[in-house]
Amino acid sequence: MPRDAEQERLTVAGREVAISNPNKVLFPEGGYTKLDLARYYAAVAEGALRGAGGRPNVLVRYPNGVGGEFFFQKRAPQARPPWIEVVTLRFPSGRSAEEVVPRDAAALVWMANLACLELHPHPVRTDDLDHPDELRVDLDPVPGVTWPQIQEVAGVVRATLADVGLVGWPKTSGSRGVHIYVRIERRWTFDEVRAAALALAREVERRAPGLATSKWWKEERHGVFIDYNQNAKDRTIASAYSVRPTPDARVSSPLTWDEIAACDPADFTLATMPARVARIGDRHAEIDNHAGSLLALLELSARQTAEGLGDAPWPPHYRKQPGEAPRVAPSRRRAPSHPLIEIGRAREKSDALAGLERWKARHPDAATHLTPADVLVDALRGRHRTWTRVRVNLQHVPADLRPTQEPLDPDENMGDEWTGVSKRGVSQTGRPRRTPARARKES
Repeated sequence: MPRDAEQERLTVAGREVAISNPNKVLFPEGGYTKLDLARYYAAVAEGALRGAGGRPNVLVRYPNGVGGEFFFQKRAPQARPPWIEVVTLRFPSGRSAEEVVPRDAAALVWMANLACLELHPHPVRTDDLDHPDELRVDLDPVPGVTWPQIQEVAGVVRATLADVGLVGWPKTSGSRGVHIYVRIERRWTFDEVRAAALALAREVERRAPGLATSKWWKEERHGVFIDYNQNAKDRTIASAYSVRPTPDARVSSPLTWDEIAACDPADFTLATMPARVARIGDRHAEIDNHAGSLLALLELSARQTAEGLGDAPWPPHYRKQPGEAPRVAPSRRRAPSHPLIEIGRAREKSDALAGLERWKARHPDAATHLTPADVLVDALRGRHRTWTRVRVNLQHVPADLRPTQEPLDPDENMGDEWTGVSKRGVSQTGRPRRTPARARKES
């Protein structure tokens, strides 16, 4: 029997879990295999379950490793052990799905066997699916922003949370940013938690206007974007101890506030994290003892509304909300505030970025004026996978050097995952439109 068809059986939490194709390499650069991933989650299970345990989880699967296609799986596989718990979630679209609820280390190892690199829990517990117990602050740097600026914005978030009586628990995102989790009392709806998160984002922007932004549209952002929409219902982000799909198998690492000032996110990987946990334990071990109230943030939200700040845009597949401004990107308004052109769309990000390089070669004079933040790389997520769209903001290019819109390169049809998309991949509104039964977008 070929070695890659073998199974490895791990005994975890009193259960035997089979790892199929244990030597399949998921991270070519480091040579980390599926078995390495399973052993990692067994080693960090206590902390990982503190973040993702007892919650419905979306399965984000990388069956062919970080260089291959991945897909989102809301519905728990039909073929699963009887001890894998599921719970039925209902989504804004009106659909529902049974999602996996990990309760012990064995469940995490079973998920690893499905090549689930990341843990993507919803911010609710299974005994109350309508009231989140967590507010999530996602600090997402625009291209060109360096780690020191992210550290500085994290400090502003910490001070702002303290002023409204809340305790933040920071962690690296495992990519370029920082996540700050805030345990809250289970008294408020998803919409109320999102309103509180928006108020917080706007207050941080007010305190650090040159460093942070709450602006939803990419062409309006600068510095570090505080993604308030991560608190909308049906949104998930990688939780603590999640392995991220980076070449070095980077991990989303819980931190103390003091560690933010000194750490390098690249220090936390699948290979290094188990030793850190064995040495110092889980930096978020006390998180559940600090559930706070959102009343102060909701009062701040009311004051911001009274001052003329209405609701901010929601993700594109959500219904238009009461009080929400017209959901039209600034570059697509009748009087556009930003000169954007679209370069191309592709199934693979590398193909879309190759199209950008070809565009730069055709327009070298314009390309020299672009800043990193002028290149907008969007993940357009359908029902199961992502497509990549590349756009360019020509705001820093002199008007006489600005190229006009050209045929997309690459120009890949996004298939039946989207409706309202032409053969060229551009909808009437300039963004993909969702059918109720199909598309979703996650950060």
